[in-house]
Amino acid sequence: MSANGYTARHRAMLQAIADGRGQLLCGRVPSLAVDGLWCDFAATGQMFAEGLFRPARPAAFGAQAPAELTTSGLRVLSSFA
Repeated sequence: MSANGYTARHRAMLQAIADGRGQLLCGRVPSLAVDGLWCDFAATGQMFAEGLFRPARPAAFGAQAPAELTTSGLRVLSSFA
């Protein structure tokens, strides 16, 4: 576990979103896919609840949208450097 409370798994997911490789399946708690593969559902839910990423555009329940980092997500990602 890193000093900021996030793991290398969190960092990899955030980096993938920053690189434009994350897609959300929108719902109450979205699911995150990177390069077409589903990510850790618990980590996705935790980071979404903490406001680290969001859909890049409005999307209906059950629709897909690109993921984008929020300012908080960028701050967490930069803390790994």
